[in-house]
Amino acid sequence: MNQTIPSSNIFSAEKSAAEPKRVCVVGASGKLGQYMVQHALDRGYEVVGVCRPQSVVKLARFGDRLQIVPGSTNDPDVIQKAVTGCGGVLTVLAPWGAQQYSSGTARAVLKYARPDARLVFSCGWHITRDGQDVYPLGLRVFVKVFGWLGRLTRLAELDDQVEACRQIFASRTRWTVVRGSDLEEGESQGLPVWSQHVGDAMLVSNRTRRTDFALFMVQALGDEVLIHQAPAIVGRLSPSALSYVGAVANA
Repeated sequence: MNQTIPSSNIFSAEKSAAEPKRVCVVGASGKLGQYMVQHALDRGYEVVGVCRPQSVVKLARFGDRLQIVPGSTNDPDVIQKAVTGCGGVLTVLAPWGAQQYSSGTARAVLKYARPDARLVFSCGWHITRDGQDVYPLGLRVFVKVFGWLGRLTRLAELDDQVEACRQIFASRTRWTVVRGSDLEEGESQGLPVWSQHVGDAMLVSNRTRRTDFALFMVQALGDEVLIHQAPAIVGRLSPSALSYVGAVANA
């Protein structure tokens, strides 16, 4: 059966005792990263952000509420400095470039984060943990074409993102890998719903607000249910999510 997590059932507006007080956002200057910074600050966390030196200006609006550690996210020394003292680490696994950016970032976070830290990583639906995901034709074509073009131009490494997640799945840390659908801008619709496998009816709409993807990441810090899970998410007000919830209610 598909699995949906209404926010009223799992997440609380208040931080639980298990949640960290200080968190690090790795990839803070990107669109998703900035949303995560904002949600984390709104929840009262102390926040450390990691981004490339040339992108620090993008975080100026947060002022002194955000401690910034400039540098490449796959630089072990940068990550070691940034995650020190953090009980949670939110990491954007960016596939850009041809320098093992995703796997290098994941390796550094797994190595230097506190053993008890809550680690939450972001990636796309194309990542599979157990091989039981069923992908629509459009996504399969996109991954094949984009992966080929990325290798040809050396602008992206989807295979390296797969390797990053392989490392995470093999880790004994307290990890969660959040697999996002296609993203769009817009006002929040609330916490996305999730399923364990792409291909489940709930996920057909393949659309999530970017701010809600970030919200799910931040809220996952305090959710023990999601430890060692790779939830595939979709917007909670998307047609497929609403249809699924309605079908369950009428069953």
